[in-house]
Amino acid sequence: MNFSECFKLSGQLCKFSPDGKCLASGVQYRLVVRSTETLQILQLFTCLDQIQYIEWSSDSLFILCAMYKRGVVQVWSLEQPDWHCKIDEGSAGLVASCWSPDGRHILNTTEFHGKSDFVERVGDGKDCKKKQLVRLRGQLQCQLRITVWSLCTKSVSYIKYPKACQQGIAFTKDGRYMALAERRDCKDYISLFVCSDWQLLRHFDTETQDVAGIEWAPNGCVLAVWDTCLEYKILLYSLDGRLLSTYRAYEWSLGVKSVSWSPSSQFLAIGSYDERVRILNHVTWKKIAEFEHPVTVASPRIVVYKETEKSPAVEMDKLLFPPSKSAASSLFSTKSKYEIAQLPVSLHHVKPAVDRANPRIGVGMLAFSSDNCFLATRNDNIPNTVWIWDMQKMKLFVVLEQLCAVQLFQWDPCRSRLAICTANSRVYLWSSAGCVSVQIPMEGDFQVVSLCWHSSGDSMALISKENFCMCYLEKEAEEVK
Repeated sequence: MNFSECFKLSGQLCKFSPDGKCLASGVQYRLVVRSTETLQILQLFTCLDQIQYIEWSSDSLFILCAMYKRGVVQVWSLEQPDWHCKIDEGSAGLVASCWSPDGRHILNTTEFHGKSDFVERVGDGKDCKKKQLVRLRGQLQCQLRITVWSLCTKSVSYIKYPKACQQGIAFTKDGRYMALAERRDCKDYISLFVCSDWQLLRHFDTETQDVAGIEWAPNGCVLAVWDTCLEYKILLYSLDGRLLSTYRAYEWSLGVKSVSWSPSSQFLAIGSYDERVRILNHVTWKKIAEFEHPVTVASPRIVVYKETEKSPAVEMDKLLFPPSKSAASSLFSTKSKYEIAQLPVSLHHVKPAVDRANPRIGVGMLAFSSDNCFLATRNDNIPNTVWIWDMQKMKLFVVLEQLCAVQLFQWDPCRSRLAICTANSRVYLWSSAGCVSVQIPMEGDFQVVSLCWHSSGDSMALISKENFCMCYLEKEAEEVK
């Protein structure tokens, strides 16, 4: 495993292009585009303000930079560096921005204020001689709207009533359709649009109190819709708007926290506040498995890898004073490795503050491997642990307990290999052959808070708060020893 030098970064903005040839990063108001092979700068673009979001077009020819505070989106071309596009939403506050699947339309979600007039009467009207005063006042009402900007025809389209939720827009994997969660007249709706001309295909109401998110199955045939965390409800709709099934695990308690489809669309994994994951099958949409996350692991059929930390032994008679820079670094450094723990194992857990909003409890992170063989999960009140489930046997396979809280995990897009970061100077890899802890050879405080795989699976970008570096994995060493 090899590492590149460190590069500056702002806001953890670092993304590979879909074709894997380029790597874009944001540094304050500058957009830096590098070659993934040499890491040489290919293009350097200057934006009007600090970049808060970047996104590649599907064909890797354009990059979108959003500056929400200024309400401006700028688009840059890699083929024609002199060409650029600026979209100014003006007085409307820019909330979100994204590409359409064709890479030629931009969808901006804006927050604008409309006035609604109401009448206020002054005077009781008892005295006929006394004239009543009538005043009109304007009351500001905050509304959301999606503006669709075409880079080819410069035309503009508007979509009303989008719902303010984290996952309110979803595109099918083939890019043909878009699903949009809407809120109007105190009721939830779903609208399906054809992305080629933005014509409305279907519009139907949902049996939800307050939609929290929507997500298409990878095959584009089924749309999952889940309700607010206050009510456990998952609804599954077909492309023509028919309700295929409704799933409710329990009532009168906090419900769905995370949702993930398997790449084959055969399974829908639902992480809940009751610290369990429920797996629905694509034939009957019934539960076929339920995964618990206990604090104590006792089954002898489960392997528990526990991260341990040791300081190197110091030979005092060979220690020079003052020590060299490398000697001082090694003197105070600690080495990390995994050990197979003796069962039963009591995992580090945190008691959640149940009297506060958004308690740290329940399964808040889950992801399927690219080959559908494994599911990785994290229970938020056992923050240092990653659970890996065998989806062929529908059983717990491996448990990884880290020394620090897990910030993120992500599967290799080509293999059953999981990368984990815990906001320290190490990166962790697991495969069915074993797991390994790797120290990142960087000077200073380089704490990995995020990571993203290259589409080939041969490298990944390791991201700290202010820097990033590349990590290259040896192709022939696919099995971790």
